[in-house]
Amino acid sequence: MQISRRKLLRVGTGAAFASATGVFSNGALAQARSAGSLPRAGGFYEAVDEHPADMALDWYTLALDLARDTPGFTPPVVARAFGYMGVALYETLQPGLPAPGSLAGRLNDYTAPELDWPHSVDWRAAGNAALATIIRRLFPTAPAELAARVDALEQSIYAELSGGRARIRTEPSVALGQAVAEHVFAWSMTDGGHEGYLTNFAADYIPPTGDGLWVPTPPGFQAALQPYWSANRPFVLESADQFDPGPPPAYSTAEDSAFYAEAWEVYEAVNNLTSEERAIAIFWADDPAITATPPGHSISIATQVLALLEWDLAGAAEAYLKCSVAVADAFISCWATKYKYNLVRPITYIQEHINPNWGNPLPVDTPPFPEYTSGHSVQTGAFAQAAHELFGDVSFTDHTHDAIGLPPRSFDNWHDLADETAISRLYGGIHYRAAIDRGVDQGLALGAYVDAVLDGTLEEE
Repeated sequence: MQISRRKLLRVGTGAAFASATGVFSNGALAQARSAGSLPRAGGFYEAVDEHPADMALDWYTLALDLARDTPGFTPPVVARAFGYMGVALYETLQPGLPAPGSLAGRLNDYTAPELDWPHSVDWRAAGNAALATIIRRLFPTAPAELAARVDALEQSIYAELSGGRARIRTEPSVALGQAVAEHVFAWSMTDGGHEGYLTNFAADYIPPTGDGLWVPTPPGFQAALQPYWSANRPFVLESADQFDPGPPPAYSTAEDSAFYAEAWEVYEAVNNLTSEERAIAIFWADDPAITATPPGHSISIATQVLALLEWDLAGAAEAYLKCSVAVADAFISCWATKYKYNLVRPITYIQEHINPNWGNPLPVDTPPFPEYTSGHSVQTGAFAQAAHELFGDVSFTDHTHDAIGLPPRSFDNWHDLADETAISRLYGGIHYRAAIDRGVDQGLALGAYVDAVLDGTLEEE
């Protein structure tokens, strides 16, 4: 696959197109576009990029709390939820975007909703309805307090938008957003990950046994998390193993082996952490139930940068789509690698072959799944590449963990972010060097692929 690059284009508005009945069918929209009368937004279809992104930012900020506090929302489950949120928002707004068109044909097994589209749409009302609907569907077990906040946010946005506006415009827009979200949710139910928050630890999974293979780790000695996640349908990848990085260094207990050297590096790094290295390990731990998990951290950064750059609603829809789909597919890709190679964690190897008393405790608890490749590396690499394609070179400060007392961290560009996130797992005693470096490469390649597929610029060799 060869991936071509492009810059985000903002094209001019087209001429108006109306129907006598006040609605457009999918076919009528397609005919209008092909005739050149509705290339984008114009007339009755005002441009989405004439609106600020505040509505979307508010919803994604609330979704971070949902990801943190809803039981069972482990990192793969969180990533999947944000992916479907991104699709629902984008698909709702797409007739008014700079380059309109359904995601059908770009997302695996996805078909465009068969709807009658109002010829006059309040895009913020439609987007508000879409996000409220898809969030309720994706987080049905949310705590009562958070479910009430979903209701309150939806109504507060409607109240703000309805001031001085005719209901004839708002109500069809709300119905549109709800219908698109329900269509996207119905598609989500067929991917294999539906209600994954109930099945994090598969009772029927028996890990393979043998030298160098993963076993449950201290302190919790939990069973393997989501061992079948790679069987889920990706959003855009051709297969879960499309970006397989190849095997890890050959397992060995010989002190002159490459594998022993990698374990020794982890051992020495943790034993000699500087205060800065320890701060990096803790900042990027992103433990479930304490934070919104690593994919939530990525979405938090996207939200902060959208606000920093004052992007409009159209830009936010594109950003949330690409960043969240890249992260969601990164977890499918990474989990395929993890459970293919089933590599032993550093704490197990080091305690068995270097120092039996090491790592009690580690700076960060070892998560319950195989080591290679690093999930932090793959998902942040994918996110960083998608963000780089969207925002270009931009410096920013990450305030994700201000509320829990962790100082913000600043970055000059997206790839510096990916590198720090990845190396944090060495400092935490969780990953070997190969899993970190190859994981970043795996994520970067995947992120570029996702961007090209969603742009329609992927070139087949």
